[in-house]
Amino acid sequence: MLSKYLALSHIPPMMPKFFGYPYGGIPIFSFSGITFSLNVIANSGSAFGFFQGYAGLLFCLRVFMIAGLVRHAIMQRKEKTDWALGLIIAGAIGNGIDYIFYGHVIDFFHACFWGASFPIFNLGDCYITLGVLALLLFFRPLPKKEST
Repeated sequence: MLSKYLALSHIPPMMPKFFGYPYGGIPIFSFSGITFSLNVIANSGSAFGFFQGYAGLLFCLRVFMIAGLVRHAIMQRKEKTDWALGLIIAGAIGNGIDYIFYGHVIDFFHACFWGASFPIFNLGDCYITLGVLALLLFFRPLPKKEST
C-alpha cells in the first residue's frame, strides 16, 4: 500500500507516446535502447491490460485464486514452496486491495525495450511473477511411488 500511496502522490500520470520518453514520468535510466521510468496509470483489467472494463469479475476471480492458493499452502505445508506461494499470494492481495480502495490497480513501473513499450506494472505484479518463476524453475514434483 505504501508504494501505491507514494506513486499516486509523487509520480505524474503517463502521457501519450508522442510526448517522448519518459512519457511524462520520472526517468530512472536509459542504456543501449533500454529505458526505465516511473509513470502512474490505472489498470482496470488484468495483466497487459487485457479484460479492461471487467474489474468486478477480475476481483472475484482474484479472491477465489487467493483463497485457493492459501488453502493449498496450508494443506500441503511444503516448506520448500511456501516462500514462492507467499510471494504470489502477497502480490495478488496487494492488487486486490487496490481494487477495493481505487476500483482499479495502480501500476507505475515502465520499461521500454528499443522503442517498444512494455506494459506498466507494480510491485504486486513483480511478486506474482517472481513467485511463479520460482515455482517453475526451482520446484519439481516428486515422482509418484509405484505400489506393488
